[in-house]
Amino acid sequence: MNALVEVEDLGLCFSSRPGLFGAPRQLWAVRDVSFSIPRGEVLGVVGESGCGKSTLARLILRLLEPTEGHVRFEGTDLTALSTHDMRLLRRRMQMVFQDPYSSIDPRYRVRDTLLEPFRVQRIKLSASEAKDKVAELLEMVGLSVEMASTYPHQLSGGQKQRVGIARALALNPPLLVLDEPTASLDVSIQAQIIGLLERLRRELNLTYLFISHDLGLVQYLCDRIIVMYLGRIVETMPRAATTAHHPYSRALLDSNFEPDPTRRRVIARLTDEIPSAFDLPPGCAFASRCDRVSDRCRQSVPPLADMHDGHSAACFHPLSSDPHERSDRP
Repeated sequence: MNALVEVEDLGLCFSSRPGLFGAPRQLWAVRDVSFSIPRGEVLGVVGESGCGKSTLARLILRLLEPTEGHVRFEGTDLTALSTHDMRLLRRRMQMVFQDPYSSIDPRYRVRDTLLEPFRVQRIKLSASEAKDKVAELLEMVGLSVEMASTYPHQLSGGQKQRVGIARALALNPPLLVLDEPTASLDVSIQAQIIGLLERLRRELNLTYLFISHDLGLVQYLCDRIIVMYLGRIVETMPRAATTAHHPYSRALLDSNFEPDPTRRRVIARLTDEIPSAFDLPPGCAFASRCDRVSDRCRQSVPPLADMHDGHSAACFHPLSSDPHERSDRP
């Protein structure tokens, strides 16, 4: 399958300044991450806060410079591009941010916000072309043309997010990186935005990298799911309905609320504290919270190994395909 994005051994390390008597410390926000996104796919990324999801999104767009690894977009290695060439290539990849209240300049009218990508990319439009483009983008996201003259403070949160999506689509990019685009919206508005994203994907043949804390939403919208824990991928699920094999993935996905009371069951909650990212223990970072832990887990980092049908997990003692199996030590 033709891959639009290829990520290979990607990593980003932050270094802190040493204290008066201490040594500098390092934090690997993302480490040894590899995957690809075929054209037209929706790839979901889930994990607890601080696991590196948003950092990964910014690395893929090279809004952050990686410490190691490569990102290839349509076969082009982004890490090897100059600043000028990278700016030009960003016409083909855009990001929709989590907070629509802060991602849109409050001094700009909606018209100016939608035309900003053309100014940044130095694409000249005549007055009539600019007017037609603004009308086209507003219609595309379900907003009236009259909103072109309004300011952000006159819009609701859902309308602002629609403007943010329209701005991301202004230059017709094939890739959208969606960093929790519904997290700050009411539930009813979330459903409308997801419906909009689904329609745009079909009509424009878009590819999404979708980051979210809403596990039910990820399972509904995404074709594949990547689960991250403390900067690493611990599982890649080839289908959203696939049963998780990594104990962390199983616990994470099982924590999603089940509206049908007949399908609810007792969930074994995770215990112990999350290790400090500045001082990760040797071996598997999840070992201190895992009921299946062994000495091997505490000594070696489990590789992301293929299991079956494109499903992979970084675990020495993976769970079976039985969704009701508990995370008891083997």
